[in-house]
Amino acid sequence: MRARKNEKNLRENGVEQEQRQEPEGRPASTSTKRRSKPTDVSIVDTALFFLPVHTRVPLKFGAETLTSVTCARACVTVEDRRGRRAVGWGETPLSVQWVWPSALPYGERHDALRRFCLAMARRWSEFREFGHPLEIGHRFQQEVLDEELDRYRAAAPSGQAIPLLAGLLCCAPFDMALYDAYGNLHDRSAWETLGREYLNHDLSHFVKPDPDSDVDFRDRYPADYLVRPPARTLFAWHLVGGLDPIVEDDLTGDEPDDGHPVLLTDWIRCDGLKCLKVKLRGNDAVWDYDRLARVGRVGARLGANNLTADFNCTVTDPAYVVDILDRLQRDEPRIHNSLLYIEQPFPYDLEENLIDVQEVSSRKLLLMDESAHNWELVRLGRTLGWTGVALKTCKTLTGAILSLCWAQAHGMKLMVQDLTNPMLAQIPHLELAAHCETLMGVETNAMQYYPDASREEAKVHPGLYRRVNGCVDLSSIKGAGFGYRIGEIDRVLPEAEWRSAAVAQNGGP
Repeated sequence: MRARKNEKNLRENGVEQEQRQEPEGRPASTSTKRRSKPTDVSIVDTALFFLPVHTRVPLKFGAETLTSVTCARACVTVEDRRGRRAVGWGETPLSVQWVWPSALPYGERHDALRRFCLAMARRWSEFREFGHPLEIGHRFQQEVLDEELDRYRAAAPSGQAIPLLAGLLCCAPFDMALYDAYGNLHDRSAWETLGREYLNHDLSHFVKPDPDSDVDFRDRYPADYLVRPPARTLFAWHLVGGLDPIVEDDLTGDEPDDGHPVLLTDWIRCDGLKCLKVKLRGNDAVWDYDRLARVGRVGARLGANNLTADFNCTVTDPAYVVDILDRLQRDEPRIHNSLLYIEQPFPYDLEENLIDVQEVSSRKLLLMDESAHNWELVRLGRTLGWTGVALKTCKTLTGAILSLCWAQAHGMKLMVQDLTNPMLAQIPHLELAAHCETLMGVETNAMQYYPDASREEAKVHPGLYRRVNGCVDLSSIKGAGFGYRIGEIDRVLPEAEWRSAAVAQNGGP
């Protein structure tokens, strides 16, 4: 949280001074002394829906196991200064165990996230800022999200405060929906609106380079860091969860018989997998080494020769990871060579755990994930020895774009990681990966854990929800915004949990 406050101080002390000089006491969102373009929009309506999803097999996150999830789907209506309107959609699973690891009962954390989503729906509907989605989303996080989190934390009992990562998750569906609506209004892909033609400010307005670098963000825009044209096929990283059976001897008899693979060997053969992400415990070196070696041997035998290891943020001493890597290099050199990178072994809160990680990153690429809430924390991570960033749309697309630009400008490597994204959540997730230079493809695993949840979306976008020859196919994504083709998807939504006054009055969406 301190990094977020520091970023706000940077804005107030110069990074955004060119934007406004407001009268004392005036709300930031009412300022009129700002750069503007005729393409600018403001949010006029919001709606929020909760969609329950159940897993076919359990997914283990660190010490916890996921068997169901609620997806938050947001609808946002924007309007430009000429009165033209467009609607956009955004969605993310509320993965309680990932954003809020805690001894608190799951139900309490889940209910708190639902309530915070409702608070976000209300605050976004009240935030009548004009601008580009990157500008609106950035200001919302700095001026509203932080304030709302502080308010919730002040009212929460000791030890029950909502973490920043959870707050970003609840903010993310509205942030994504804003980009979709903006693209729809201008009849452009959302990714085609990230240059000087649409933005009022260059990147120097949002981010600041490391003082020890020669990076200069002046006259640079997110479009300068995106891949053009975007990839239309991507290698798909399969998740080997801590409870997932690898071979027949691992079966317990409780596995589903639903026509989908269960064994890792069957998944590799069925989907032609080439890339495997292995979930480890981070507190049991014997188990972790054995698991990684077993998966590596099976993968090598069947042609899945690319590995990564995810230690679930439970490691506190770099020597733990170093010992496993060194043993692999000595005893299993082929598996060691197959490891493309290591993902977030160390605790979530980077500022509370200033661990020098260079012993690890000197051996393998080391990517931040849960700690990379924003570009400032990415900058801090780089000083500690982290060499890459795992981007996620569930931490807001605004944050992902700014982290992407900062990291790439400073020579850090990129991946796009999944939050087991089903339904609409899958589309911006894959599009983000298609538009940036990832190490190799994208992680995508919703088809493993709840394939039927995306049945209606898969009728329109079959290549997004299944993996063929180890890849996902994005060729069905067409049109403005995120190319959802929402009118062709025959999904019946539940009753909205929130509708702003204008939405309720007009009977939509």
